[in-house]
Amino acid sequence: MRSHMNPTESSIETLAVSPMLVERRERVFLMLAGVFLCAMTMLNILGITRFIQLGPWALAVGVLPYPITFICTDLISELYGRKRANFLVTFGLLLNIFILTFMWLGQYLPSATTQPPWQLIQLAESVTLPNGEVINDSVELFSLLYATTSGAVIASMVAYFAAQYCDVFLYHFWKGLTKGKHLWLRNNGSTMISQGVDSFMVIAVTFGAQFLAGAVSLSVMITLMTSNYLFKLLVALLDTIPLYICVHYLRPYLEIPEGEIGYHEI
Repeated sequence: MRSHMNPTESSIETLAVSPMLVERRERVFLMLAGVFLCAMTMLNILGITRFIQLGPWALAVGVLPYPITFICTDLISELYGRKRANFLVTFGLLLNIFILTFMWLGQYLPSATTQPPWQLIQLAESVTLPNGEVINDSVELFSLLYATTSGAVIASMVAYFAAQYCDVFLYHFWKGLTKGKHLWLRNNGSTMISQGVDSFMVIAVTFGAQFLAGAVSLSVMITLMTSNYLFKLLVALLDTIPLYICVHYLRPYLEIPEGEIGYHEI
């Protein structure tokens, strides 16, 4: 029976039973997944705790590591296929829920009777928090951190769910349409649209309460959305070259033939 097996089937079978190759592929996947989850955790922790001026753009500091998540999902989509990419996106969503759960516990469990003096911040004037709550006299440090990060985490979860699944879907849509050619097209085509979805949703959810309360104007909302999107778009265009380099060296290292949709989907 084996003599009638064609060369493609024989090579696939050989690759499937090679422990060294399987270990190599899983090691690279774990590295990409680790970078993805690390970047996502960082952006949730940093959130909107500070806004920076980067050239003409006003950006929340949590935006800085976010584009890394898209190059990771694009690499996993290219090398490992759609199922692996969607698995990582789903696991990232669960990690967001995990982070939010412990933030909620930290906020609503009773405070200790004795607190360090730096736990309580005295305010010179009233401050409107991202959730729309107005603080007049003082606020606990963790309550302030919770107010500035929990909303961002929730917004990130909503935007993340929509944008990352959109990115994976569009990446494979373009890949199928071009029959595995034009890596630059599927990389930029998927990221440009998914980043737009993310930028709109994360700002709308994060600052929606303040906007409705009149604390944030429509022009500020539009500025934040535009700045976020243009920054992410620029990074998406710049990461095309690193993506090509990574795919060029990783395909032979992982022994994935050119044009193959990912070894888990053979």
